[in-house]
Amino acid sequence: MISFSQAVNCDNSRKWLNTMKEELKSMERNDVWNLVELLEGCKRVYCKWLFKTKCEFHGNLKYYKARLVAKGFT
Repeated sequence: MISFSQAVNCDNSRKWLNTMKEELKSMERNDVWNLVELLEGCKRVYCKWLFKTKCEFHGNLKYYKARLVAKGFT
């Protein structure tokens, strides 16, 4: 796996950025979250990107995978 800064600064950054956009579109289509005003005394939920390449059986690159995940717990 690679970090966000590695993904956006590497030679394949365009592919990673497109993969991130697709992940956000998928989340929007599936209505995964609601943005709400944070109530006093409540903790904010942070998130982070996870990046991974998927390969075929013979080791050839099949596709790029990016996931936006919640970080932490309540």
